[in-house]
Amino acid sequence: MAMAAGTVASTGAYLMQFPRTLAALRTSFIPTRSFSKLGFHPLRLRTTAPVRKLQVRAARTGSKGVSLGFRAPHFELQEPLTGKMWTLEDFESYPALLVMFICNHCPFVKHLKKDIVKLSNFYMKKGLAVVAISSNSIATHPQDGPKFMAEEAKLFNYPFPYLYDESQDVARDFGAVCTPEFFLFKKDGRRPFELVYHGQFDDSRPSNNVRVTGRDLSLAIDCVLSGQPISLVQKPSVGCSIKWHPET
Repeated sequence: MAMAAGTVASTGAYLMQFPRTLAALRTSFIPTRSFSKLGFHPLRLRTTAPVRKLQVRAARTGSKGVSLGFRAPHFELQEPLTGKMWTLEDFESYPALLVMFICNHCPFVKHLKKDIVKLSNFYMKKGLAVVAISSNSIATHPQDGPKFMAEEAKLFNYPFPYLYDESQDVARDFGAVCTPEFFLFKKDGRRPFELVYHGQFDDSRPSNNVRVTGRDLSLAIDCVLSGQPISLVQKPSVGCSIKWHPET
C-alpha cells in the first residue's frame, strides 16, 4: 500500500509539472512571418544567443586644428578634365575662396557629392570661388587617379575645377588629413586669403540618417559674403583619411 501511495504521489507531481513543460515548449517555437511572395515560413527553433547586426563602416578621420587666420598656401595643380593648370593667383579677384579636399571613392564624399555641387552652384553665383583637390595616392587607390577624376567631374557636372595633387605637397601645406575637408578663406582687398572656417559641411553622415543640408558651411559662407563675423565654434569635418603614398 505504501509503495502504491508513493507511486501515485510521484505520478501526480509529474502531471503537475507537465503543463509547465508544454508552456516552455510553446515559447521555444515561434512562427517567423515573411512578407515575400512565399508567404509564411515553417516554425523555427528560437535560440537564446543574441543576434548581432553586421555593420560595415568606413574608417573615420576628423579634420585637425589649422589655426584660423592661416594664409592660403600657394599651389599650382592640373585639372585632369581640361588639362589646365590652376594656381592660387587665379582666384585673387574673389572676396572668398572655398578649398575642398575630396576624392572619388570615399563614402563620406559620395554621401555629400550632389549637395556639394548644389551649394557650389548657388554660392558661385554670389561671388564665391570654389576649387576641389584630390591628393590620394593612386598606388593604393587607382580609382582616385586623374582619368577617373575627369570622368567624375564630367558625370556630376562639377562647376569648380577638380585638381590633382600628385605629390601630395599641397595637402601637407594646407594641413589636410581627410576627405571631405573644407577650408574657407576670406580676402580683404590686397591682403592674402586668410582662413575663417575649417569645419564640417553639416551633421549628416553616411549612416546616421540625418538629412544633408549643408547648414554649417552655408552659414559660414553667408557670413563671409555679407561681411559678418563667423562663429569660432566650428565642428570638425569627418571623413576618410587622405591616402598617403606608401613610402610616406
